[in-house]
Amino acid sequence: MKKLLTLIALAGAFSLSLAQTAAAPAAATPAPAAAATAAAAPTAQQNRMVSCNKDAGAKNLAGDPRKAFMKSCLAGETGQTTQQNRMVTCNKEAGEKALKGDPRKAFMKTCLSGETAAAPVTQQSKMTSCNAEATAKALKGDERKAFMSTCLKG
Repeated sequence: MKKLLTLIALAGAFSLSLAQTAAAPAAATPAPAAAATAAAAPTAQQNRMVSCNKDAGAKNLAGDPRKAFMKSCLAGETGQTTQQNRMVTCNKEAGEKALKGDPRKAFMKTCLSGETAAAPVTQQSKMTSCNAEATAKALKGDERKAFMSTCLKG
């Protein structure tokens, strides 16, 4: 049954292309040598039809699901949305960074939302900047401790 449907689809596509060729004006007919070459080489649409048929057969599709698949395949649709493409990219990045658990969840959330995540401020970077600021203000002793405490909290 699948082979019969495939043959019918191919015959329909072939007869449609023949009908379009026959309807073309005589002035637009290419030279005989060029016509023989063009008839021997399948068109891009024919190649796509063969490829889509193979894919549909490999997926064991029949009936309406096959029809829907063939329609989207012949239209050149990849089937993946922008969000799905983003998911693939974000998963790859999270894997490269070896993220696990909550850090991975947080990364995936910001990555999938499309936000460009600013580098998170680490405790070490806070300490470095607060230290530099305390040194610039020439703070010492208890004043320095109090300043560092408030700086690191905020």
